[in-house]
Amino acid sequence: ELYASKIASIARDNNVLPLTKKAVAKVIEYCSRIIDNASKLSTNLSKTMDLLQEANFIAKNKDAKYINHTDITSVLNNRVQRSQRIKQEIYDEIKLGTIQIQTTQSAVGQINGLSVLDLGNHSFGTPTKISALTRMGRDGIVDIEREANLSGDIHSKGVMILSSYLASKYSQDFPLSLSATLVFEQSYSMIDGDSASLAELYALLSSISNKPIKQNFAVTGSINQNGDVQAIGGVNEKIEGFFDVCKLKDEDFNAAVIIPKSNVKNLMLKDEIIEASKNHKFKIY
Repeated sequence: ELYASKIASIARDNNVLPLTKKAVAKVIEYCSRIIDNASKLSTNLSKTMDLLQEANFIAKNKDAKYINHTDITSVLNNRVQRSQRIKQEIYDEIKLGTIQIQTTQSAVGQINGLSVLDLGNHSFGTPTKISALTRMGRDGIVDIEREANLSGDIHSKGVMILSSYLASKYSQDFPLSLSATLVFEQSYSMIDGDSASLAELYALLSSISNKPIKQNFAVTGSINQNGDVQAIGGVNEKIEGFFDVCKLKDEDFNAAVIIPKSNVKNLMLKDEIIEASKNHKFKIY
């Protein structure tokens, strides 16, 4: 109630039309979304003010007496459209097959990881194919990104932790005889962060065991030396990025994302995904 009152006072102080109840709810959702937390609200009132002023412009153009929730949604959608040139180019390449992302059938040693591109005023998620090849040998796990100087410090640390976990899990009584290579396919710039270490582990285990992974799944999460799954950042953008790509490749898709349990509190997803989840087209595990 206090937050709704604050929104009303911002509207009044800036000569903005009053908001309907659904519009207030939509603003509150937005204020949770910008801090990636479903149980907290942003105190960045300047962002709220900007949102209301844009919505006010749309509502007044319709000669409306109130700002409704569709006006708020229009503002948010318009912001995405103004900032999505790079996103659109990447998605076009995925649709054409130039960037190879598989969202159907199964494959051994391949998995869809999730990454976020931050453009300053706008960030978006996109899936990345991670592949692993294993063979007999004693080289251990070789991170091709690191060898090519395309890996940041945190990503390198994540692969080292992954190697440590595999060694402690499977070679306590005998040396681990394994040569493996990990790579982010079609990646030509610096990669950082450890949020792909869980997906990398799955790809390695799939390659070692020759067991296929369903490609309509995407995975995000980091692991520690004991194999526990840890929280990651940008969970909403990552889920929405995979959803958008699946829809792009097939309107009648059926897909899922696996996230760390500790990230559930961060979920503030767009309405389209919530609707697809209700219709059992898209699942979040």
